[in-house]
Amino acid sequence: MNFKKILIAVDNSTCSEKAAKTGYEMAEKFGAEVALLNIIEPAPATVNPDFTLAPVFMEMYDNSEENSQTLLKEISHKHGNGIPTTYLTSLDTATHGIIQQAEEWGAELIVIGTHGRTGLYHFLMGSVAEHVARKSACPVLIVPNKD
Repeated sequence: MNFKKILIAVDNSTCSEKAAKTGYEMAEKFGAEVALLNIIEPAPATVNPDFTLAPVFMEMYDNSEENSQTLLKEISHKHGNGIPTTYLTSLDTATHGIIQQAEEWGAELIVIGTHGRTGLYHFLMGSVAEHVARKSACPVLIVPNKD
């Protein structure tokens, strides 16, 4: 396999830091370009009586998008080593957003970290990494969060 477009899904966690490092190492080996993706999970919207979104929600989104871009740039500078990187931010649920952005960008590989949750939390919430692996049209590399 020779991947030329690698999408790395990140958030502000240790496990996504490991995924970013691994994804960039693979991109360097394959001579691939990278898309760093951060999903902003939608907060419940407050609706005004005239059925418009409350300004507070839009302000929160703008702030989150700004924070997301800052996070992506920091990760790229830390692990990128000059590898061409596209920054993607999406307001969506994690699984759907990752799958959709991977398809739109034309990713040939998705790299994602796993929080390593087990037990009841895993049973109730599931794993974003597992859902992405099941639904993705391209291969998915899941980087475990183990020391």
